[in-house]
Amino acid sequence: MNTPHRSEPPVAVALSAIPGFDPRKVPVTQVDAHLPSVNAAALTATALRQRFANPPVWAPEVVLEKPYANRAPAQAAVLVGIVQREQPMVLLTERTAHLSTHSGQVAFPGGRTDPEDASPSHTALREAHEEVGLAAAYAEVLGVLPTYVTGSSFIISPVVALVAPDFELQPNPHEVADVFEVPLAFLMNPAHHRHHVFEAGGIHRQWFSMPYDDGGQHRFIWGATAGMLRNLYRFLSA
Repeated sequence: MNTPHRSEPPVAVALSAIPGFDPRKVPVTQVDAHLPSVNAAALTATALRQRFANPPVWAPEVVLEKPYANRAPAQAAVLVGIVQREQPMVLLTERTAHLSTHSGQVAFPGGRTDPEDASPSHTALREAHEEVGLAAAYAEVLGVLPTYVTGSSFIISPVVALVAPDFELQPNPHEVADVFEVPLAFLMNPAHHRHHVFEAGGIHRQWFSMPYDDGGQHRFIWGATAGMLRNLYRFLSA
Protein backbone atom coordinates (compact mmCIF):
# COMPACT_ATOMS: atom_id res chain seq x y z
CA MET A 1 0.00 0.00 0.00
CA ASN A 2 1.89 3.04 -1.25
CA THR A 3 0.45 6.23 0.16
CA PRO A 4 0.85 9.28 -2.14
CA HIS A 5 3.49 11.84 -1.17
CA ARG A 6 1.40 14.78 -2.43
CA SER A 7 -1.38 16.63 -0.69
CA GLU A 8 -4.98 15.79 -1.54
CA PRO A 9 -8.18 17.81 -1.05
CA PRO A 10 -9.61 17.28 2.42
CA VAL A 11 -12.69 15.12 2.89
CA ALA A 12 -15.56 16.39 5.01
CA VAL A 13 -15.21 14.02 7.97
CA ALA A 14 -12.81 11.74 9.74
CA LEU A 15 -13.59 8.03 9.78
CA SER A 16 -14.21 8.24 13.52
CA ALA A 17 -17.00 10.74 12.85
CA ILE A 18 -18.96 8.30 10.66
CA PRO A 19 -21.84 6.86 12.72
CA GLY A 20 -21.23 3.22 13.53
CA PHE A 21 -17.79 3.10 11.91
CA ASP A 22 -15.67 0.25 13.27
CA PRO A 23 -12.27 -0.40 11.64
CA ARG A 24 -12.41 -4.01 12.84
CA LYS A 25 -15.37 -4.65 10.54
CA VAL A 26 -13.81 -3.21 7.38
CA PRO A 27 -12.91 -6.08 5.01
CA VAL A 28 -9.29 -7.21 4.67
CA THR A 29 -8.12 -6.87 1.07
CA GLN A 30 -4.68 -8.43 1.45
CA VAL A 31 -2.38 -10.12 3.96
CA ASP A 32 1.36 -9.86 3.36
CA ALA A 33 2.35 -13.42 4.25
CA HIS A 34 4.46 -13.49 1.07
CA LEU A 35 6.93 -10.97 2.52
CA PRO A 36 9.83 -12.19 4.70
CA SER A 37 9.79 -11.51 8.43
CA VAL A 38 12.69 -9.73 10.11
CA ASN A 39 15.12 -12.31 11.49
CA ALA A 40 15.18 -12.58 15.28
CA ALA A 41 18.93 -11.85 15.24
CA ALA A 42 18.16 -8.43 13.75
CA LEU A 43 15.87 -7.55 16.67
CA THR A 44 18.46 -7.74 19.44
CA ALA A 45 19.67 -4.57 21.15
CA THR A 46 23.10 -4.87 19.52
CA ALA A 47 21.66 -5.36 16.04
CA LEU A 48 19.20 -2.48 16.45
CA ARG A 49 21.99 -0.15 17.60
CA GLN A 50 24.06 -1.12 14.57
CA ARG A 51 21.16 -0.67 12.17
CA PHE A 52 20.42 2.87 13.36
CA ALA A 53 24.12 3.78 13.53
CA ASN A 54 24.63 2.58 9.93
CA PRO A 55 21.23 2.78 8.23
CA PRO A 56 20.70 1.08 4.86
CA VAL A 57 19.31 2.69 1.74
CA TRP A 58 15.56 2.37 2.13
CA ALA A 59 12.26 4.21 1.69
CA PRO A 60 9.28 4.40 4.05
CA GLU A 61 6.13 2.85 2.65
CA VAL A 62 3.50 5.00 4.37
CA VAL A 63 4.17 8.71 4.86
CA LEU A 64 0.98 10.70 4.24
CA GLU A 65 -2.62 9.92 5.08
CA LYS A 66 -5.44 11.46 3.08
CA PRO A 67 -6.29 14.73 4.89
CA TYR A 68 -9.75 15.22 6.33
CA ALA A 69 -9.46 18.50 8.23
CA ASN A 70 -8.66 22.08 7.29
CA ARG A 71 -6.26 22.88 10.10
CA ALA A 72 -2.71 24.11 10.45
CA PRO A 73 -0.07 21.35 10.54
CA ALA A 74 1.25 20.53 14.01
CA GLN A 75 4.55 18.89 14.88
CA ALA A 76 4.43 15.85 17.17
CA ALA A 77 6.55 12.88 18.21
CA VAL A 78 5.89 9.40 19.54
CA LEU A 79 8.10 6.94 21.39
CA VAL A 80 8.47 3.58 19.68
CA GLY A 81 9.78 1.94 22.84
CA ILE A 82 11.33 -1.52 22.47
CA VAL A 83 11.38 -3.08 25.92
CA GLN A 84 14.46 -5.22 26.43
CA ARG A 85 12.86 -8.35 27.84
CA GLU A 86 13.96 -11.90 26.95
CA GLN A 87 11.73 -11.39 23.93
CA PRO A 88 11.85 -7.73 22.78
CA MET A 89 8.45 -6.06 23.25
CA VAL A 90 6.92 -2.85 21.89
CA LEU A 91 5.25 -0.55 24.43
CA LEU A 92 1.78 0.62 23.37
CA THR A 93 -1.17 2.40 24.94
CA GLU A 94 -4.91 2.41 24.53
CA ARG A 95 -6.22 5.95 24.56
CA THR A 96 -9.18 6.86 26.74
CA ALA A 97 -12.58 7.04 25.05
CA HIS A 98 -13.29 10.72 25.82
CA LEU A 99 -10.27 12.26 24.03
CA SER A 100 -11.02 14.59 21.12
CA THR A 101 -8.60 12.85 18.74
CA HIS A 102 -8.02 9.11 18.23
CA SER A 103 -10.05 8.17 21.30
CA GLY A 104 -9.98 4.49 22.24
CA GLN A 105 -7.27 3.68 19.71
CA VAL A 106 -3.99 1.84 20.18
CA ALA A 107 -1.12 4.31 20.02
CA PHE A 108 2.49 4.91 20.93
CA PRO A 109 3.10 7.23 23.87
CA GLY A 110 3.58 10.70 22.45
CA GLY A 111 2.00 13.97 21.51
CA ARG A 112 2.33 17.51 20.26
CA THR A 113 5.68 19.29 20.27
CA ASP A 114 6.04 22.11 22.80
CA PRO A 115 7.99 25.28 21.86
CA GLU A 116 10.67 24.48 24.44
CA ASP A 117 11.30 20.96 23.12
CA ALA A 118 14.84 20.78 21.73
CA SER A 119 14.20 17.82 19.40
CA PRO A 120 11.69 15.11 18.45
CA SER A 121 13.43 12.85 20.98
CA HIS A 122 12.81 15.41 23.71
CA THR A 123 9.13 15.59 22.75
CA ALA A 124 8.71 11.82 22.67
CA LEU A 125 10.43 11.26 26.02
CA ARG A 126 8.58 14.14 27.70
CA GLU A 127 5.23 12.94 26.41
CA ALA A 128 5.95 9.32 27.38
CA HIS A 129 6.68 10.49 30.91
CA GLU A 130 3.52 12.61 31.03
CA GLU A 131 1.29 9.90 29.56
CA VAL A 132 2.53 6.68 31.12
CA GLY A 133 5.14 7.75 33.69
CA LEU A 134 8.12 6.32 31.80
CA ALA A 135 11.23 8.12 33.06
CA ALA A 136 13.66 9.21 30.33
CA ALA A 137 16.51 7.48 32.19
CA TYR A 138 15.06 4.11 31.13
CA ALA A 139 15.13 4.94 27.40
CA GLU A 140 18.11 4.78 25.05
CA VAL A 141 17.19 6.64 21.88
CA LEU A 142 18.44 4.88 18.74
CA GLY A 143 17.14 7.22 16.08
CA VAL A 144 14.14 8.75 14.37
CA LEU A 145 12.19 7.26 11.47
CA PRO A 146 10.85 9.49 8.65
CA THR A 147 7.90 11.65 9.57
CA TYR A 148 4.36 10.33 9.23
CA VAL A 149 1.62 12.86 8.42
CA THR A 150 -1.85 11.99 9.70
CA GLY A 151 -5.15 12.98 8.16
CA SER A 152 -5.62 15.42 11.04
CA SER A 153 -2.42 17.26 9.99
CA PHE A 154 -0.10 15.99 12.73
CA ILE A 155 3.46 15.66 11.43
CA ILE A 156 4.73 12.82 13.62
CA SER A 157 8.37 11.92 14.22
CA PRO A 158 8.62 8.27 15.39
CA VAL A 159 11.49 8.12 17.91
CA VAL A 160 12.79 4.56 18.34
CA ALA A 161 14.36 3.71 21.70
CA LEU A 162 15.48 0.71 23.73
CA VAL A 163 13.68 0.64 27.07
CA ALA A 164 15.14 -0.99 30.18
CA PRO A 165 12.63 -3.56 31.49
CA ASP A 166 12.73 -2.56 35.16
CA PHE A 167 10.70 0.63 34.67
CA GLU A 168 7.61 1.50 36.68
CA LEU A 169 4.66 3.12 34.96
CA GLN A 170 2.05 5.56 36.22
CA PRO A 171 -0.43 6.04 33.35
CA ASN A 172 -2.29 9.33 33.20
CA PRO A 173 -5.94 8.23 33.56
CA HIS A 174 -7.16 11.25 31.59
CA GLU A 175 -5.27 10.13 28.47
CA VAL A 176 -4.47 6.43 28.86
CA ALA A 177 -6.97 3.62 29.46
CA ASP A 178 -4.36 0.84 29.33
CA VAL A 179 -0.67 0.15 28.71
CA PHE A 180 0.47 -3.13 27.19
CA GLU A 181 3.29 -4.76 25.22
CA VAL A 182 3.36 -6.66 21.93
CA PRO A 183 6.29 -8.84 20.78
CA LEU A 184 8.48 -6.98 18.30
CA ALA A 185 8.88 -10.20 16.31
CA PHE A 186 5.11 -10.41 15.87
CA LEU A 187 4.95 -6.85 14.54
CA MET A 188 7.94 -7.38 12.24
CA ASN A 189 6.30 -10.40 10.60
CA PRO A 190 4.25 -9.26 7.56
CA ALA A 191 2.05 -12.33 7.87
CA HIS A 192 0.36 -10.22 10.55
CA HIS A 193 0.09 -7.11 8.35
CA ARG A 194 -3.39 -6.74 6.87
CA HIS A 195 -4.56 -4.21 4.29
CA HIS A 196 -7.98 -2.56 4.55
CA VAL A 197 -9.88 -0.39 2.09
CA PHE A 198 -12.98 1.59 3.07
CA GLU A 199 -15.25 3.30 0.54
CA ALA A 200 -18.60 4.86 1.37
CA GLY A 201 -20.34 8.14 0.60
CA GLY A 202 -17.45 9.43 -1.49
CA ILE A 203 -14.89 8.59 1.21
CA HIS A 204 -11.94 6.42 0.25
CA ARG A 205 -9.41 5.30 2.86
CA GLN A 206 -6.82 2.56 3.10
CA TRP A 207 -4.70 1.45 6.04
CA PHE A 208 -2.83 -1.40 7.70
CA SER A 209 -3.90 -3.35 10.76
CA MET A 210 -1.94 -5.75 12.97
CA PRO A 211 -4.43 -7.41 15.36
CA TYR A 212 -2.86 -9.08 18.38
CA ASP A 213 -4.36 -11.52 20.86
CA ASP A 214 -3.03 -10.38 24.21
CA GLY A 215 -3.95 -13.28 26.47
CA GLY A 216 -7.53 -13.27 25.25
CA GLN A 217 -7.76 -9.48 24.97
CA HIS A 218 -8.03 -8.26 21.39
CA ARG A 219 -5.60 -5.44 20.61
CA PHE A 220 -6.50 -3.86 17.28
CA ILE A 221 -3.47 -1.96 16.03
CA TRP A 222 -4.35 0.06 12.92
CA GLY A 223 -4.08 3.42 11.19
CA ALA A 224 -1.11 5.65 11.97
CA THR A 225 0.34 3.29 14.59
CA ALA A 226 0.29 0.36 12.17
CA GLY A 227 1.66 2.59 9.41
CA MET A 228 4.67 3.62 11.49
CA LEU A 229 5.28 -0.02 12.45
CA ARG A 230 5.15 -0.94 8.78
CA ASN A 231 7.84 1.68 8.10
CA LEU A 232 9.94 0.20 10.92
CA TYR A 233 9.55 -3.18 9.24
CA ARG A 234 10.77 -1.72 5.93
CA PHE A 235 13.72 -0.11 7.70
CA LEU A 236 14.77 -3.31 9.51
CA SER A 237 14.25 -5.57 6.50
CA ALA A 238 16.05 -3.34 3.96
